[in-house]
Amino acid sequence: MKVTVVGAGAVGATCADNIARKELCTELVLLDIKEGLAEGKAQDMMQTAALLGFDTTIVGSTNDYTKTAGSDVVVITSGIPRKPGMTREELIGTNAGIVKGVCENILKYSPNTIIIVISNPMDTMTYLALTSTGLPKNRIIGMGGTLDSSRFKYQLSQHLGCSPSDLNAVVVGGHGDTTMIPLIRHATWNSAPVTNFLSADQQNQIVNDTMVGGATLTKLIGTSAWYAPGAAGAALVESIVRDQKKLFTCCVSLEGEYGQNDICLGVPVTIGKNGWEKVLDFKLNADEQAAFNKSADAVRSMNEVLKTL
Repeated sequence: MKVTVVGAGAVGATCADNIARKELCTELVLLDIKEGLAEGKAQDMMQTAALLGFDTTIVGSTNDYTKTAGSDVVVITSGIPRKPGMTREELIGTNAGIVKGVCENILKYSPNTIIIVISNPMDTMTYLALTSTGLPKNRIIGMGGTLDSSRFKYQLSQHLGCSPSDLNAVVVGGHGDTTMIPLIRHATWNSAPVTNFLSADQQNQIVNDTMVGGATLTKLIGTSAWYAPGAAGAALVESIVRDQKKLFTCCVSLEGEYGQNDICLGVPVTIGKNGWEKVLDFKLNADEQAAFNKSADAVRSMNEVLKTL
């Protein structure tokens, strides 16, 4: 099993580190455009192998895509990160060219790969990856909802005083501060609805804090977060390479599901060896569906910018 992570910045390196520690593949390629960066980080990680007890071989590459040949899964983290005050939408112009070029180069050497997109604005970059490559839709997966759902569980755990791993909670819609939809009505603490234990004010605060989770971290640390995004990417890789059929919220191509077409948007899907394998219908109520439709309109508006580039 071979996995490539494109982009050796904080998110890409964290994702690669998680993949190596879990031994999700025999060979892991870390690629970056900056001379020596991927090689250096790969060597640094390999020097932890004896301490952490993993046997994955990590190879660094400066823009040499031949080293990625035969990759079963490719994670794309390339692009400039968000700065304080910057929206994900403002990243489109720069990151679209990067992501399209990465996809073209990857597919020259790994035509059967599954692509996981982390680059922002994630929904639009996922749509670009799908439309520019012509790959079957199940082989293009946007990570955003996986991260947002983890942040949702964190916020819930802080109010409930419980372990995040005991919570089931999903965020659907776009991966943006105003487009994501934390489905608190569907969230459970083991099998009990979390709404049984939270006041209306607490529920509203949890939803709001989840929606600005990324912006909050950007303001605090001066750039985009990396630990949770990297771990989210690795979790999707794990579900693919181990065929776990785990349920994640991912940005995928919709063809009528949740009332939407010709768009990539976050919905609950199972992830296995074939990529994303099926969409689960959470039976949104009228308010949730209206919010989902509004989110889709916003993402579709961002996608229109691709036509001007």
